[in-house]
Amino acid sequence: MSDSKDKRINKLKRKRIWPSILGLFIIVLFFSGILVTQLVFNASEIVQRKVFEGISLTETIATVFESYEGEDEKRIQDAVSMHVEMLPQIEAVWVSDLNGEKVWANSDMEPNLENEIEIIYSDKESLSLILEVAGSQGVTNRGNTIVFDEEFFKKLDIPAIIKSGFSMEHYINNQKEIIQLKAWYLQEVDDLKVYVLQDVSVYEHDFFVIVISTVLFGLIIAVFILYYLSSFIGFIISMNKTTKVIYTDMVTGGNNWLYFVKKGNQLLKKKSAASDYAVIYFKMRKYRSFCTCFGVREGEVLIERLYTALKKYVNRNEVMAYKQNSEFGLLLAYTNEQQLCARIEGMFSALDAVLPRMKLYFVAGVYKVQRQDRDIEQLFNHAVLACDMLGEEAENRIVFFDVEMNKRRLWERKVEDDMDAALARHEFQVYLQPKISTAQEVLSGAEALVRWIHPQEGFIPPNKFIPIFERNGFILKLDDYMLEEISKQQALWIRQGRKVVPISVNVSRAHFAKEDLAEHICSIVDKYHVPHNVIELELTESAFFDDKEVLLQTVKKLRDAGFVVSMDDFGAGYSSLNSLKELQLDVLKLDADFFRGAEAADRGMLIVSEVIDLAKKLNMKIVAEGIETKEQVEFLTEQECDLIQGYFFAKPMPISEFEEKYKEIL
Repeated sequence: MSDSKDKRINKLKRKRIWPSILGLFIIVLFFSGILVTQLVFNASEIVQRKVFEGISLTETIATVFESYEGEDEKRIQDAVSMHVEMLPQIEAVWVSDLNGEKVWANSDMEPNLENEIEIIYSDKESLSLILEVAGSQGVTNRGNTIVFDEEFFKKLDIPAIIKSGFSMEHYINNQKEIIQLKAWYLQEVDDLKVYVLQDVSVYEHDFFVIVISTVLFGLIIAVFILYYLSSFIGFIISMNKTTKVIYTDMVTGGNNWLYFVKKGNQLLKKKSAASDYAVIYFKMRKYRSFCTCFGVREGEVLIERLYTALKKYVNRNEVMAYKQNSEFGLLLAYTNEQQLCARIEGMFSALDAVLPRMKLYFVAGVYKVQRQDRDIEQLFNHAVLACDMLGEEAENRIVFFDVEMNKRRLWERKVEDDMDAALARHEFQVYLQPKISTAQEVLSGAEALVRWIHPQEGFIPPNKFIPIFERNGFILKLDDYMLEEISKQQALWIRQGRKVVPISVNVSRAHFAKEDLAEHICSIVDKYHVPHNVIELELTESAFFDDKEVLLQTVKKLRDAGFVVSMDDFGAGYSSLNSLKELQLDVLKLDADFFRGAEAADRGMLIVSEVIDLAKKLNMKIVAEGIETKEQVEFLTEQECDLIQGYFFAKPMPISEFEEKYKEIL
């Protein structure tokens, strides 16, 4: 899987999850901050209100002593007692003159005048406030008293008050004090200083309204957070569903290839030494034929059933998935190769049982994971390559990947990368192998063979690239190239006044898919004004297995145009006699295998003798190729074989060498 595709999928899976979590955290923090701020603000208001109510009470008490001369003690006593009874927060009243001498008091308690501090308020009234403190937090002591001004109340440590243990339960049962404060308030009236000791402690019930409002506000916040949280949970569920869809195959309903790659790479990274892993490529052969017979829908149903059958053999620490068409990928743990093969055979049996009345064909390519391997897609490709090397007709259904397979695939890739440029640069060179007449032992023809002279690889023999060209279709271009090169060479020799002999050129079976092949060949040869009879066209009997009617018509057109048409490698196939019955040919080339092996001396020679006799009765010339010994030459001469081609007389050689060797004849 490409990096860009992997990034897009990961982005889809992680879509907005972190912003959602961060958003939830910010919202909770924001509303919590609002709640605490409201609580602190309201608490500060309560404390300041109680303290400044004391200032108002002090002013009321002070009016009692206006124009006080000391003669009306009873009136003063009654007035003060009335206020004390009505206002229980007033604990004592003490009056002095301007020099601090006691004038009047209703108790033995008196203020400590040594620490008296005068404070100027914004209303320009002159007041002093001396506070006696017991058990309060965040307050600085100064001897037996503590002095506060308005700034103190603004900076009062309300969070510390709240942390002191306020709760509704305490409010109902105990009426505990949150802050214990007793303060002497001073109010000057006439020539007197009136001190009033008041209890300005803050009780829990003073926070009742705050608690109610806080609870209501908290409920609103909780509802909002729950709504957001439910939306967030819904998003997570939706994201999980999306992830499941991403990893689900639409044909089998199981894990798809994306999941196989992800899970497989994870298993490879953390694999233990207890067991090894193998990547398995399962394929059903002739799946397209099944779909053609029964329909695509039935084909998908079959794939689903095959997936279900394979899934039963996959353990927890393994993974499998359907890839495409009839291909499955598995990552299996195993202990030894024998146990792995037995397990795969068991899977074959399970797959065969899916449609017991129908013969299904399965093959498996196996790659044994090495210690350094981490990319499961690359390993799967190795398993696919191993299966491709098995071939369609192989009886063995299990094949293991080896290094040589990869080398062959790399070579094939290199050949395909270089072939077009090689053709344009004329790296493919024509070699000629002489055909010698048995009657006179003189040059009577030649076969054009291709050799590749690569600038880096050097000389490349045909068996290293011809099979590749036949598979990928490049053989069509190469055949045309060879036909044109031979036509040019024959035209050159004719212009030079040399004697020319027929030169045979191979025509691959792939050409016979075109109905205008005869016209195409004529156009190439006629471009150089070469007589058709000096060009021999060799076709293999395997061409007979294609469209027979097209083949017969093409051969007839070519012979009518004056070309010599021969059948190459006669005897290598299984229908040679049938081919001779229907094809009108000029030359029959005996396959070299007739002259090789232990049986060549008796049974092989007997068959060759009969084939030569048959060809003569059909008015066909006989060419024997692959001849390497004098005994073979003598036998073929005795059997009146027309031409001999092989190493006994000459190997294939470049045109320049061919001209030099046969300069007296040409």
